[in-house]
Amino acid sequence: MNALGFVGRHPLYASAALTVAAYALVIGTFAGIFTYPDIGRGAVDVMAHAIAAVNSLALLCIVAGVYFVRKGELVRHRNLMLAATALILLFLVIYLFRVGGGGTKVFEGPGFVRSYVYLPMLAVHLVLSIAAVPLVIYAVVLGVTRPLEEVGDTLHPRVGQVAAFAWALSLFLGVVTYFMLNHLYEAEFQPAVVVLPL
Repeated sequence: MNALGFVGRHPLYASAALTVAAYALVIGTFAGIFTYPDIGRGAVDVMAHAIAAVNSLALLCIVAGVYFVRKGELVRHRNLMLAATALILLFLVIYLFRVGGGGTKVFEGPGFVRSYVYLPMLAVHLVLSIAAVPLVIYAVVLGVTRPLEEVGDTLHPRVGQVAAFAWALSLFLGVVTYFMLNHLYEAEFQPAVVVLPL
C-alpha cells in the first residue's frame, strides 16, 4: 500500500497527522527545541520582505482559485490552490529560519495605533492562521487524492470554502501588519526566539 493510497483512504487521519506535525514544528521553533543557524539582523529584514512577497502571491492565488472554481474551471482552481499551498510551505521554511535563527520585530508605533489597530489585527491574523491549518490541509488532501471530477462529491467544497476565506483573510492581515511593522512605524528588533515556558 503506497502512502498516497493510504492518505486517500483516510484523509481525516492524514490531515490530523500533518496538522500536528506543522504545529509541532512551529511550537518547537518558538520553544527553542529546534536549532537554526544564526542569520543576523540583515537576513531577518530580507526574510521579512520575502515573507510578505510570498504571502501576497499566495493570497492572489487563493483569490484567483476561488474565482475560477466559481466559474467551473476546476483545473485552473486546482493548479492555483496547489500553487498557494507550495507558497505557504515556502513561507513556513523562511519564517522558521527567520524566527529560529534571527529574531523578530516588536511594534513600537504610537500607543493608540498599537492597542487598537496593530494588536487586534495581529491577534485575528494569528488565530486565523492557526485555525486555518487543519482546514487547508484537509481540503488539499481531499483535492489531490481524488480525480478532479470526484472532488465535488466530498467535503472539499464546503471545507475548502471556509478554509479559503480564513486563509485569505489571515494572509491579508499578515501583509498589512508587515507594512505597519516594517514601513509605517518603528519596530524594535528582538534577537533569537521567544522561548515558551514548557
